[in-house]
Amino acid sequence: MSPTDHDNDTAPAEVEARNGAHRTSSADERTFGAEVGAASARESTDSVAESTTTSADGFDHNPSGLWSGDTGTLGERTRRVLLELLKGPYVSGTQAPQLWAALVADEGLVRSRLHDLFLDLVIDRVDEFAFTRKIVTDEIDAPAAVRSERLTFLDTAMLLVLRQLLLAAPGEKRVIVDREEVYERLAIYRTGDESTFQRNLNGAWSRMSNRLRVLHKAGEDRFEISPMVKFLIDEDRVRELIAVYERIAAGEADTGEDPEIDAGAEAGVESDDGSVAATEADADTVTEEDDA
Repeated sequence: MSPTDHDNDTAPAEVEARNGAHRTSSADERTFGAEVGAASARESTDSVAESTTTSADGFDHNPSGLWSGDTGTLGERTRRVLLELLKGPYVSGTQAPQLWAALVADEGLVRSRLHDLFLDLVIDRVDEFAFTRKIVTDEIDAPAAVRSERLTFLDTAMLLVLRQLLLAAPGEKRVIVDREEVYERLAIYRTGDESTFQRNLNGAWSRMSNRLRVLHKAGEDRFEISPMVKFLIDEDRVRELIAVYERIAAGEADTGEDPEIDAGAEAGVESDDGSVAATEADADTVTEEDDA
């Protein structure tokens, strides 16, 4: 038998062996693929089980839920800081350290939730306070997301005085003022009898403390000015307001000129109507000056 005949006799056997090996390999690959698919299915099932479990009563349970049926995904403190930002006018790290810590930890999530409501988050990390304001963009016509409160002539004048006192003490961690000191600076705007003017001053002071929260009690008739006051009126409007108030003080105009028309606010408020405003939800206030 020639070498050629020998090779021809063995070739079919070798081909059959190789085909058998190929079939075995294909079967192994199919088995491996099935195992991987099963593993992936198990992982997917485990993942779903981790994010949503079914309780004994048959309802899905959310691990982040704070009550039965809660579908929220934020932690409790993060939800609370988000709520305080929406209520306004701001969140302070000094006054609410736990809320501030939650805000810093989950800033991205809070900012995203606010963007869903057409609001932007502004954070001052030095003085540790944060507030919301309407987004500023030319790409869409963003709706108003917060209610506004119109301040009186005297409210605006007091806000300017507080701002001036704060900026006159650069580098100071706390700026403490006396109530009478502020009242004396506003005496040049007195109209009518003294009792009415005093009542209006007290009303304006109360709104600075309770609504805008730019005054915090620091002793008997002593109050700390919040750094937040810097953001309530922008620089351009400050100059406009000061010019109007100087004319009023010089007797060239009266309070009927209504300088609030040129006033605006940065901290999440609407100024389309020319008013300085706060982000309080219950912003409809009737002031003493309106009644006078």
